[in-house]
Amino acid sequence: MTKVENIIEELKSLTLLEASELVTQIEKVFNVDASAAGGGSMMMPAQSAATENVAAEEKPEEKTSFDVIVESIPEAKRLEALKILRKITNLGISEVKSFTSSLPKALVEGKSKEEAENVKKELEVTGAVIKIV
Repeated sequence: MTKVENIIEELKSLTLLEASELVTQIEKVFNVDASAAGGGSMMMPAQSAATENVAAEEKPEEKTSFDVIVESIPEAKRLEALKILRKITNLGISEVKSFTSSLPKALVEGKSKEEAENVKKELEVTGAVIKIV
């Protein structure tokens, strides 16, 4: 067993009181604050800014713009779907018919999550299969 593995095994056997005492001793000896890191991990003060920058770089950007894709529309509800599509897009009947003849296709692009969800709900009433990407 390596030195690190031995330490880990020892840590596993500590009681809660012993673990608390260990944290206190580590804070004193290494001049760190275990509560400052948030997630229960300890950071050295000089490394905290660099570590936070690395963590920020690794965090994926939250998506703010969504596209609504119409996958399919059932034939039985096609007329109802056409009416809803016209309302959403302000297109004429021939453009909407053309749109529905070449599915799957993006209906709206660059919308907020809330707007995309509303469009999806409106069309799902007709039995349409909708995907938000």
